Amino acid sequence: MNDYDIRRPTPADAAAIHELVAEHDVEVTGKPDWTLDDIADTLGELDLEHDSWVVRSGGRLLGWGYARRKGTSDNVDVDVQAREPGAAALIWDLVLGRAGDLAREAGHDHAVADVSVYEQDTVMREAAKERGFAPATSFHRMRTDHAGVRPLFLHGVTVETGAPGGEELLRVAHAVQQEAFAEHFGFVPKRFEEWADEMEASSANDWTQLLLARVHGEPAAMLLGTNHFVPDENCGYVRTLAVRPAFRGRGLGRLLLTRAFEADERRGRVGTILHVDSNNTTPALGLYRSVGMRPVLVIDVWRALVRPTR
Repeated sequence: MNDYDIRRPTPADAAAIHELVAEHDVEVTGKPDWTLDDIADTLGELDLEHDSWVVRSGGRLLGWGYARRKGTSDNVDVDVQAREPGAAALIWDLVLGRAGDLAREAGHDHAVADVSVYEQDTVMREAAKERGFAPATSFHRMRTDHAGVRPLFLHGVTVETGAPGGEELLRVAHAVQQEAFAEHFGFVPKRFEEWADEMEASSANDWTQLLLARVHGEPAAMLLGTNHFVPDENCGYVRTLAVRPAFRGRGLGRLLLTRAFEADERRGRVGTILHVDSNNTTPALGLYRSVGMRPVLVIDVWRALVRPTR
């Protein structure tokens, strides 16, 4: 243990952390899954003075990890990336200890800790299992490749497009998203300002990729696209697709998806990617298959209850 240099990361560590994460991704999935911008954005979202650590030895980065609470809830996302078992064990202890503390600070007697694990990552899966984690759900990464997309239209449905500074439309879209996702896995309510600030802090954000569908004038569904997969795969990304419960089963999801696909193709994107919870309260996996999407990667979420250490 004395050989390790443990400290808080800074934004200047982004490149070294990206190298570490990309090395792991290539070993497990065959290619990097995070871009340098993804790492920089994550560091920008974290409270680096309290919630994250890097571990070095001999000047080489051996590990990185963090714990991030969702709002004031008891739900805490954790991540551990390491090049060798000793550093991994140390970071696991640090992030799980912090997860318990974050829950206590928000007034909870335990944390509901979630860690994302690639389906084929046996090392990470065993590490999570040893610490009391168990599978909770799986997210499928879906992809479609574009070749002359034809957008759908529905009688009585209009679609508006977002724009920078268009706060009124953003507020309506946020309200739709909050209602539609209320029963989804890991959902924690967010105030509009919190949601908008989080989106705008991301280097991949683009409000012109926001679509809001109204049925006879009433807000019914929204889709928010981003540029997360443009740098590495030249693909658009559907970050959020939400349909209010009263409007489900009317084809609004398919309509917005085809509109997003068509817009991505016009932007020169070769395809569009999204993630879907296989245990979604709505039959989303079938919806995405129906518009030509196929699964390309599975990311499991493992969950454990973590209590504060003091």
